[in-house]
Amino acid sequence: MMPNSNARDDDPTVTAVAAVCEALSHGDEETAAELAAAELPFEGIAATKRAFSTTDAMKVFRRDRFRDRYFGTKLLFPGTLRLLSFLLPEQVPFHKNWKMSECHELYWTRFPTVDHVVPVARGGADAEHNWVTTSQRANSAKSNWTLEELEWSLVDVDDDDAWDGLLGWFMHYVDADPTVLTDAYLRRWHRAALATT
Repeated sequence: MMPNSNARDDDPTVTAVAAVCEALSHGDEETAAELAAAELPFEGIAATKRAFSTTDAMKVFRRDRFRDRYFGTKLLFPGTLRLLSFLLPEQVPFHKNWKMSECHELYWTRFPTVDHVVPVARGGADAEHNWVTTSQRANSAKSNWTLEELEWSLVDVDDDDAWDGLLGWFMHYVDADPTVLTDAYLRRWHRAALATT
């Protein structure tokens, strides 16, 4: 077998795990426990409750100009995307549980979500200064990793960027046909849009 050229023989984490395993192999659980505590300390973090509303999310989307802050791509206002599915269910299908085999790819690649730059699970605050807009796909990929661990960075927002995620189109459509607001999801995002103008 060829050696892995990327492997580091002096990796202190792997060396520590190997020492713990060696102690366990000799039936010395006490030494293994002491080594693990000293060389591989676990530092638990108290979880912060996540509590942002649809209106809070809308504020973040508007602030970030409906741009994915990790990749700079244009995202769509949630109401616009769901209105497309409401009007064109066969062409832009949506599944209530986001089942990938039944939900249009736009929901993963262009649906905006609020992400915690410093994950809540890693001690990050559930507050606006720690919230950014990103796609559902990027949010899923990022999960509880830090930007440093993923080698990602934040993309700056251009204050002159006129992209609105087709929010304007949604609002005009609703003005022309308010009956679409019988749908609770569309109504909720319509209210959030009005509350953040």
